[in-house]
Amino acid sequence: MADTNPDPKAASASQQQLQVKVPEDVQAGVYSNAVSVNVNSNEVVVDFGYLLPNTPSPVIQVVGRVNLNHRTAESFLKVLGGAVEDFKKKAKDAGQAGAAPETAPLPENA
Repeated sequence: MADTNPDPKAASASQQQLQVKVPEDVQAGVYSNAVSVNVNSNEVVVDFGYLLPNTPSPVIQVVGRVNLNHRTAESFLKVLGGAVEDFKKKAKDAGQAGAAPETAPLPENA
């Protein structure tokens, strides 16, 4: 995935544009409601998991694992933080303007 730098002054003139291609078997994604992060001197390992709610013996099933070097992990933090802040700002602005969030109508058979 491409590094996204929020500071345009910090980007070098020689930086090239990258395309991100998502294989078909990955496009649907996976749902995660639990996360675990482990850090050592070489890498950051992020496990995404699914915890089935309301079960007598809860077990988290890992549905994805991402291994990152420290530099990529720091970049990911910045990108994720920026995306969440942008979302919150847009939601707040939409709420102040009295606009409902954009949603697609449900099919009548749903």
